[in-house]
Amino acid sequence: MRRMLSVAGVAMTLVALAGCTDAPVPGDTPSRKPAPSSSAPASSGQPDEGQVPVAVPPELDRSERMAGQQPETTGSASFSYAEGAADDALIVAMRCRGAGTMNVAVSTVSVSFPVRCLAGETRTFYHQVGLSGAEKPGSVSVTAASGVHWSMTIGRGELSAEDHQ
Repeated sequence: MRRMLSVAGVAMTLVALAGCTDAPVPGDTPSRKPAPSSSAPASSGQPDEGQVPVAVPPELDRSERMAGQQPETTGSASFSYAEGAADDALIVAMRCRGAGTMNVAVSTVSVSFPVRCLAGETRTFYHQVGLSGAEKPGSVSVTAASGVHWSMTIGRGELSAEDHQ
């Protein structure tokens, strides 16, 4: 299942941010893609068997287009992403492993949110931002402890049908 942050306007930003957490949703899991097997040791930042490695940035749906990607990174970093078409939503997909919280900030749309990462477990999260200006090029800044390994994909796509209501 995909976790989404969808907003009709700037006034909804606070409401949307409250809905953009890593808290479990009944019947939902943080990861939406099937997980290939891996036998890499946990100390390398790699997952236990059956989990997607952090080194593999999250995939987008077939209908979505890539705007930027950050390979496996440890600690804090920033990267840029490309412009999208008018009315495009911005998709922020991240994968992390290691005890700590990542703080993700997307400056172009003035959105930020925390992502709780766990030691011994690779977690994947998807957020969709539909704010005015989401089609503009921009950058993502991640602040994380040195023990948190993460990768990220920024995509473009249409807001899902339930978000147009």
